[in-house]
Amino acid sequence: MIAQYFNGQGILIFKLFLAAILGFIAALDRKKYGKGAGMRTYALIAMGACLFGIISNQYLNDQTRIAANIVSGIGFIGAGLIWQKRGNIIGVTTAAGIWATAAIGLAVAADLWLLAIFATLMLTLIFNIRWIMPWT
Repeated sequence: MIAQYFNGQGILIFKLFLAAILGFIAALDRKKYGKGAGMRTYALIAMGACLFGIISNQYLNDQTRIAANIVSGIGFIGAGLIWQKRGNIIGVTTAAGIWATAAIGLAVAADLWLLAIFATLMLTLIFNIRWIMPWT
């Protein structure tokens, strides 16, 4: 009985680990360039969204309710990251990145692992496009 419980939990633990790793990867350049939220923040957001997604998938009748609240809650966190400084608005990209990272965590929770990996690669590319094409 106990072995079956832990075997079932193994895949859930792997999901949390994968979400955290994808969050780290998504934020590789954020700390390097001194952006507002760094690798730990992105990893925690991806892992937290994944954990809430796992709980809602395993134990709740309506899985969409938790996902919708994650989207709203991360939106509030993102709004707190946006500032106006000397006429320039800063933090919008960081806020959008955090929002996308929460979606990556939810994708892992929903067993959409390939989609989550592809989204992480796209997010990393988008974060780095400014350094490839400085006019953006």
